[in-house]
Amino acid sequence: MITSFRTAAAVLPAAACTSALLVLGSSTPASAGVLDVTCAPPSSEVVSFSPPLTMTPQTVTVSTTTQYGPCVSLSNPALTSGARTNSSSAPGQTCLELLTNGPTTFTVTWNTGQTSTISANRTSTVVGAALVTTHTGTVTAGLFAGSTAVQVLTGAAADVLPCTLGLGTVASIYSAVTLEITSV
Repeated sequence: MITSFRTAAAVLPAAACTSALLVLGSSTPASAGVLDVTCAPPSSEVVSFSPPLTMTPQTVTVSTTTQYGPCVSLSNPALTSGARTNSSSAPGQTCLELLTNGPTTFTVTWNTGQTSTISANRTSTVVGAALVTTHTGTVTAGLFAGSTAVQVLTGAAADVLPCTLGLGTVASIYSAVTLEITSV
């Protein structure tokens, strides 16, 4: 039984990510312009919380590491990957913060040394067993400035839902990432 549980625990995050990606389909609208760059899994993001999130508000250090790649750009063929890291202290955090919506800005540093700053609206929801976070916005500075950007993160919601009920904690979340930047 322990072996079955371990197998299920290992398979659930991958199945949740795959299911959410199938449910969501392509994030590119039908009237999309020219695709500047697209990055697909195994692109990934890890967000760590120290101390782990609970339902009791507390100051938490939030550390984010995102790896983009493989990436394909027809306009800039040398661009094949990217990364972003961030660490900040956030007061009053609870598990409910994982399901909040609102504005966000982040900068991707590409393997070419160029950067793209993206200002977006963040929405988070639980779809089946997956936590799906979508950033929809615009590249406001750097490479591809003026283009639209859609980033979708899909991770397992296994720890999130119990935590929002006061039945557990969230120390980190691993998500598969897709990013598309499109000229308008």
